[in-house]
Amino acid sequence: MREHSFFGLGPSGFHRIHYYEWGDPDNDSVVLCVHGLTRNGRDFDALAKSLSGRFRVLCPDVAGRGKSSWLAQGQEYAYPQYCADMGALIARSGAHSIDWIGTSMGGIIGMLMAAQNGSPIRRMVVNDVGPFIPKAALERIGTYVGKDISFVSIDEAETYLRFVSAGFGPLSDEQWRHLVEHSVTHDAEGKLRLIYDPSIAHAFSESIEDVDLWDVWDRITCPTMLIRGGGSDLLLAETADEMTRRGPNAHFIEFPGVGHAPMLMSQDQIEPIHDFLLANE
Repeated sequence: MREHSFFGLGPSGFHRIHYYEWGDPDNDSVVLCVHGLTRNGRDFDALAKSLSGRFRVLCPDVAGRGKSSWLAQGQEYAYPQYCADMGALIARSGAHSIDWIGTSMGGIIGMLMAAQNGSPIRRMVVNDVGPFIPKAALERIGTYVGKDISFVSIDEAETYLRFVSAGFGPLSDEQWRHLVEHSVTHDAEGKLRLIYDPSIAHAFSESIEDVDLWDVWDRITCPTMLIRGGGSDLLLAETADEMTRRGPNAHFIEFPGVGHAPMLMSQDQIEPIHDFLLANE
């Protein structure tokens, strides 16, 4: 794994986007893995390692998360900025086309980009998100995102993460510890804090309503795989079913015993993605 960064440009000026690169740096077959709302690029270590023998895998920290810069204003944490930054990363990769793996927020970014004319996305994996997101799921996320929380130890941080992220499913102790170690950082007082800007919660400070992006989904034409956690409250079963019959007519796979969202860390979740990306090659 190698670490890099580049400049993104937003309304308040330039900001740094940090990303992780796996595989041969000269490989033209590029996969972008984009994380969820409060997560970061290290979520994909297991998946990226598995794919790196065949692909060059890029795992960015979206602005305000991980090692990427925080933006000047909370309202700048929005999909136009995220899409612009990911477009810059695609340009930096030098690839003529890329494959996209997006979890939750990362899946929405992918959907928005894949729906554009001339999109460079060849194949797309959308992990536990869809064009309809119910208000209730957003309200649940709003109860914890952006809260000013500190921890006195890594064990305390793990207890918290296991509680708010129970939907990740039956992860091993080693997998939970990996997520926790890359979810916190020490502040000036030596306390552990979550490694994202609390201002990413700006959108949750306004009135929350259902999200409807079916017009976006219907414009997508690239081959698409849809993954759902069997107990997900964010991607409803009926939404997933409709996604297989509209737009790109997604190939669907569901993992029981998981909520929002499958973490793509185990072989049973990684292998279908690998097979999908290599189909028809």
